[in-house]
Amino acid sequence: MASASLRAPSFLSLAAASALALGLPSGGSAQAQQGAGYTIVETGQRFSSLQQAVDTIGNARGTIEVAPGTYRDCAVQNGGYVVFKAQQPGSAVFDGGICENKATLVVRGQGTEVRGLVFQNLNVPDLNGSGIRHERGNVTVVNSWFRNSQQGILTANDPSGSLTIDKSTFSGLGRCGGGKGCAHSVYTGLLGSLTVTRSRFEQGRGGHYVKTRVLQVQISGNSFDDTKGITTNYMVDLSAGSVGQISNNIFVQGRNKENYSAFIAVAPEGQDNPTRGLTITGNDARIAPGVNRNTWFVADWRGEPLNIAGNTLGKGISKYQKR
Repeated sequence: MASASLRAPSFLSLAAASALALGLPSGGSAQAQQGAGYTIVETGQRFSSLQQAVDTIGNARGTIEVAPGTYRDCAVQNGGYVVFKAQQPGSAVFDGGICENKATLVVRGQGTEVRGLVFQNLNVPDLNGSGIRHERGNVTVVNSWFRNSQQGILTANDPSGSLTIDKSTFSGLGRCGGGKGCAHSVYTGLLGSLTVTRSRFEQGRGGHYVKTRVLQVQISGNSFDDTKGITTNYMVDLSAGSVGQISNNIFVQGRNKENYSAFIAVAPEGQDNPTRGLTITGNDARIAPGVNRNTWFVADWRGEPLNIAGNTLGKGISKYQKR
């Protein structure tokens, strides 16, 4: 039987291969930075500064198309509805650019879409450097890559807002230590909802792969490959509890764990949100080949009735523990 770590859906493998192939373009990067790499699709206006393009859209709705290249740029969106879109998915790489000591994109408008972009090498003094800092509104991320940074996506609290992630890859993210808590591949505050579908999480460098305090969660059809993780923790941490579903994911727990006591944690840091009826079904959870240990698939600190059924659990993994 093939090892569990190789059982990711085929589109994820293609996405990862595309990211590696397109992640560090050499010939076009200087030209893109010196020229007008950003185009507002609706008007045809071109800019050499991402912030100028965002400010031009202002409180309206607009699409910024990013030409192929490597950019050490960033922007803050204070209003409107802005779509940030790569001209070719995977060919526009934001490398190290930070605004407000937070992220490449700091977004607090009515809505934001990020499509086909790459974010990498993002570090700040408070150890929370991210590709996207989501502070307000509804944010959708599609077919994008987050890698080799302190965090991928970090949000503030906005109970009326949402975060939706689809067909995206999170690799080499997270950290703990330094006296400033932990960072994670995805970390959301109290949002109305979090939806993560058809995405890949791998090679964590500390913290959790998905940590969230949202009211409503849907995490479905993803691959969590921890075989090359370093001092990682839970695959999914519903820190304050949540309702919704975690379904049809592939989980592989690696050897090098700071905490291997569970794959999914329910309300380990408080019971602010209800959990009654949370559905965890259709998942495949394994421990990496050559690793012998006992652990739990779901650890629950709240104790409300959960629907945990139809999951395939590998050797050493027990279904549920009330803590």
